Amino acid sequence: MTFSIVARSADGRLHGVAVASKFLAAGALVPAAEAEVGALATQAHVNLAYRPQGLALLRTGVAAADVVAGLTAADPGRAQRQLGVVGASGDGATYTGAECHDWAGGQAGDGWAVQGNILAGPHVVDAIRDAWLGATQPRFAERLVAALLAGDEAGGDRRGRQSAGLLVVAKGAGYAGTSDVLVDLRVDDHPDPVRELRRLLDIHTMLFERPDPATLLDLDGELAGEVSRLLAEAGYPVGAGGVDGALASWAGVENLEERIVPGRIDPLVLAHLRART
Repeated sequence: MTFSIVARSADGRLHGVAVASKFLAAGALVPAAEAEVGALATQAHVNLAYRPQGLALLRTGVAAADVVAGLTAADPGRAQRQLGVVGASGDGATYTGAECHDWAGGQAGDGWAVQGNILAGPHVVDAIRDAWLGATQPRFAERLVAALLAGDEAGGDRRGRQSAGLLVVAKGAGYAGTSDVLVDLRVDDHPDPVRELRRLLDIHTMLFERPDPATLLDLDGELAGEVSRLLAEAGYPVGAGGVDGALASWAGVENLEERIVPGRIDPLVLAHLRART
């Protein structure tokens, strides 16, 4: 009922799962991940116990292939299960039970595992693999969604489309540095869920991603004057806190607080301010 990719970033810092299915809210069931530990996808006849059990094994340093072997060996329903696992290092691993509905199968390599069932054919898995390995997207989450979209465009779930999900974790990378969950997005019921997931990820990137220091602009001179004028037009005149204080107040209302850097301005924030006023 599902196709997914489980992967680790090249530097080993990020782990994630992207999934799509002709099934309600697949993103609520399939993925699990823990920062600096690994990630997994349980699908076909989902076994939710695989999620905590699999992460517990990965936490102790068990290799992905051995996690798959251990989980499935202890499961009397393994013939109807499908599982993908990636650990903190090494190759990923994938498993497809003999009773999964055709077409079902998977592939795995260094830091990734791709699997699917009730697919249009094996070319769906090939497309996801090729998109992952040949990706040019600089951001890990975008790369996962691009790989998922390649599978969707190759035929995906042969029954149609309904839901998609994306989970990405990294140590301290969550909102305001208060969690390890960098991205957790779901499209539970939609006619084109993977493209909707990509749209949501674009919004998430704008609102929650920290700015690239190399792109920041100094908030002085003519630019500071323009920003002050725009803020005043938006109802946030510069006061005792200076331009930084007014900008921070405005950004908090616009949900852009993660992109605020004292004394400088993110070009994305500047563009948003200009567009708003």
